[in-house]
Amino acid sequence: MQQRLIEVPVFSNLAAEGKTAEYLFWVGSSGSYDDRAKKITRDFVKILEKAKVNYAVLGEEETDSGDSARRAGNEFLFQMQAMQNIETFNAYNIKKIITCDPHDYNTIKNEYPDFGGEYELWHHTEFILKLIEDKKLIVDHSTFANQRITYHDPCYLGRGNQIYEAPRKVIEKTGCQLVEMKRNRSRALCCGAGGAQMFKEPEKGDMEVFELRTKDALELNPNIIITACPFCMTMLTDGVKLFEKEDAIKVFDIAEIIAKANAL
Repeated sequence: MQQRLIEVPVFSNLAAEGKTAEYLFWVGSSGSYDDRAKKITRDFVKILEKAKVNYAVLGEEETDSGDSARRAGNEFLFQMQAMQNIETFNAYNIKKIITCDPHDYNTIKNEYPDFGGEYELWHHTEFILKLIEDKKLIVDHSTFANQRITYHDPCYLGRGNQIYEAPRKVIEKTGCQLVEMKRNRSRALCCGAGGAQMFKEPEKGDMEVFELRTKDALELNPNIIITACPFCMTMLTDGVKLFEKEDAIKVFDIAEIIAKANAL
């Protein structure tokens, strides 16, 4: 069945018509260019459309947040990116921002204020929970009712910003069996991609971090591993493949399971 194409609103087009939007959906570099993360972007857009959220994207005016540049030590590039983005946000009088990327969430929320950019930030797990609680999004409990699911806490979402319960509450809305890894919440093990580690070779050791974290999940014999970060998605997917479990265990983002539960 051919999927319906969604015409995503863009701030520049709205401005040309004398209009604006309440929320900026910050897609992020992963959500824009990584093939796996693009699926998360598309499903989250379906959720926004279903709930009739007044949102828009920046389109070609969106650039990288500068997170990886700062973590890798290129402070000059980070500040250039931050100041450019803040100028763009302010040009469209953007006050509220939603993103699926905890790295960008953390950077824009906690580091942009040092350069004069202060905004109301929503991670997509928080926003989805808000939509459900406001009755703007109804979740079908039958789709994942027989599924055993475990959730991996992304570092910048959990320890970085203390967002632990919103993702779990959303997952539980699907009617699945949520099982916790031995290392969870503030004690959760990193996936191995943060701090710009995604873009370099690992240090020598007996086992890479993503292997250790995948083992934590596999110990629970889940049907599905859920995360809420495109970097974690890459690392856990690679881990499942490494242990040759890709046929038995799927790795999804929270937006994807909610889209599936709503047949979007």
